[in-house]
Amino acid sequence: MQIDFHHTVTYVVARLAGFTKQEAEIVAHSSQYVDDAVNSGYITFRNGAIYSRISSAHKMLDYRNFEELANHKVWIPFHFLPGNEGKKAGDNLNGEFIKKIICRPDSYVAKDIVKACILDKKKPYSLHRLGITMHAYADTWAHQGFAGVNDEINIVDGLNDGLNDNDEGLAGYVKDYFGKVADYVTGKVIGDVLPLGHGAALSYPDLPYITKLTYTNGQKEKISRNNHQEFQDAVQAMYRAMVSYRKDDPKFTTKDSIDDKDFDMISNNLKNFNDSNPEKRHLMWMNSIKRGDFSFGKEKISYTDKGSNSWKDQALDTKKAIENGYERYIFKNDFFKSNWKLFHDALMAYSFELLHDILPEYHIQAA
Repeated sequence: MQIDFHHTVTYVVARLAGFTKQEAEIVAHSSQYVDDAVNSGYITFRNGAIYSRISSAHKMLDYRNFEELANHKVWIPFHFLPGNEGKKAGDNLNGEFIKKIICRPDSYVAKDIVKACILDKKKPYSLHRLGITMHAYADTWAHQGFAGVNDEINIVDGLNDGLNDNDEGLAGYVKDYFGKVADYVTGKVIGDVLPLGHGAALSYPDLPYITKLTYTNGQKEKISRNNHQEFQDAVQAMYRAMVSYRKDDPKFTTKDSIDDKDFDMISNNLKNFNDSNPEKRHLMWMNSIKRGDFSFGKEKISYTDKGSNSWKDQALDTKKAIENGYERYIFKNDFFKSNWKLFHDALMAYSFELLHDILPEYHIQAA
């Protein structure tokens, strides 16, 4: 999924689930920032203090950066949660590793990471962790059938988005996106170069308005997907998760669902905001929120990932988009309560619990 979903749709769902505007902004910002937190390593302050953080994405999730993507170890925990072939913890101990880590919608692993988030609610970074969790949870619908590793299981052949009248339209898109790497109208060419995640399927699994996406996957199975329906399913599941969070209910006993009028508006926006540019769809969503299209009324929100007035700027007083590794920041006492630090605290807590506590219960060693 892209910024239109991870930021604005997440914000809408959070508000409908009962979070205040300020709380929903933290949750939504954190959800999108998972795709933008590309730096890792130490932050050094002039007074000698240091802070260590991890990254949760590569810049722009750009599947053209083959070597860089291959070197990152962020895809399984934050973007392709293992599905364990749809089985509960302990029920698939002897399963083939690569098949166990294929992402599945609303898997038991995904539910477990949501439960862990709810149980961690009293921490100061709790809302930030909720946003991170909602990012990974939502992606289990968009990224289903793919794994966050370099493997031929991610190869895609015969890709068709149901929007192009002929193969030349898709051929042009592939050639524009990958340049000389692609010579044919097939994701298999891309997959042979970079079988990572859904790189071979380009951005199509992340587009909410597509209703007829078809391809043959790496297991030679013919796949037909309706992104629009799957994204709607993700919305309702996120809503129940957020309501459960507010009710301190890690068992997901709530049967609540979004009010019909609000859900119809979400569904219509997902379908009708059909520009292939995610930034344009994001703007459409922000305008919809600003117009008061939802029951919580007219609200103005924005998102800044780097530079002036970003979370990082507020915490470290820096407008740099890219670090050179030699920065020495001025330490401020409010650093401890800054959204940037709390997000990175949450990122590390989420990653550690998933990789070292939850996945081992499924006999999955991912890092």
